[in-house]
Amino acid sequence: MGSSIRLPEDFADYLTIKNATQRFDEATEVAQKITAAGVQILPNLDHAAIFVDPPHLVAGPLKKLGYVSGWDARCYPSPVDGFDYINVSAKLPVEESSARQRGWFDYVAVVHPVDEQGLEHMLSQGYGNPFIHHLTWGINPPKRNDDDDFEYASHVVPFMVETREITAKAIGDTPGTLIIALPQAVIDHPNYADSLPIWLARLNSDAYQVESMQGGGFLIQFFVLTGGRIEVALRVNTQQTFNPKSVQKISKDEISAVQE
Repeated sequence: MGSSIRLPEDFADYLTIKNATQRFDEATEVAQKITAAGVQILPNLDHAAIFVDPPHLVAGPLKKLGYVSGWDARCYPSPVDGFDYINVSAKLPVEESSARQRGWFDYVAVVHPVDEQGLEHMLSQGYGNPFIHHLTWGINPPKRNDDDDFEYASHVVPFMVETREITAKAIGDTPGTLIIALPQAVIDHPNYADSLPIWLARLNSDAYQVESMQGGGFLIQFFVLTGGRIEVALRVNTQQTFNPKSVQKISKDEISAVQE
């Protein structure tokens, strides 16, 4: 239920972000609506994406909370609104982290503009510096049991197709593209080409993107609300926060610094 969600109790003690209340309110409203419709979300947000320049304004306070910046040895180029940004992920590494118990997110994407033009565009939106671009709820994944990657994909992909449909009806907003990153073993499976259209039968071809998940695992996600303000994601056994190809698609086509 929406009442079971956890948001950071002490957020303002670490980060001064003027649109935080608005984003947390939106995330809470989405959580309440989709849980009432039967979608099971995890208590803590999967991640927050925070736009900032310079990055230490966010990365420094996160370090004090126990986050490890660049934990996956990746940076993710992010072309937002035609401007170049770089996304570096921070992670709470310990499951029983006291910060997590206080509602802090599993990951934070610290996203900064590469050049002055990108910075001017970011600042011109009036959200402040830093500002929360979006918050992402994690979906409680289906039980895997003894399924191999391909068998599990045959359950989890249709599951997320249905979750996207339920979410759209619950919040009354058209969701973004279903971004599906799967283990390479699934894509290499001899039955993959014939099975994928069945798994995605309820979606038009322009409503999804499928790719291999760098580092392994499953990451299936979609945005809701204008400009990509809230996201929903299912994550199973990932070894890095994001998939580079997914970030390129999402940043270019699914999110914007213009969110009104």
